[in-house]
Amino acid sequence: MEREFWDEDYLKSRWLIFWWKYLPYNPNLQERAKEMRKNLTLAERRLWVSFLQKYNKRWENKITILKQKVIDNYIVDFYIPNYKLVIEVDWESHVNREWYDEERTNILNWYWLQEIRFSNYDIFNNFETVCNKLKQILSSSPL
Repeated sequence: MEREFWDEDYLKSRWLIFWWKYLPYNPNLQERAKEMRKNLTLAERRLWVSFLQKYNKRWENKITILKQKVIDNYIVDFYIPNYKLVIEVDWESHVNREWYDEERTNILNWYWLQEIRFSNYDIFNNFETVCNKLKQILSSSPL
């Protein structure tokens, strides 16, 4: 029998809190996410300061961009709710953890979220391409 997506018992079994219009999240990760917001990696900082933060501040965009957002039992690097878009910057901690990334991607897809990943190499060596890809996504209509 297939499990109901928002089954309260299932969410509780995963230590998740769910409120009507918000994605389920693990409250035990909130403090860690707060620390991570203060200590972005160099690649995350570059993407935030050189592109996302500026894009976020343009009034005409009306786009909210959240750093280190807790979704389910994961902390995603950046989340744009209007677009249901998760932006991940992969770095050394992701090496040899493909299974973890795949599992997380499956969970995020289960919440109808789109995920886009950039490597540190792309952030530091192909930054214009990264920005253009994000501009293309953000110039489309939000979901």
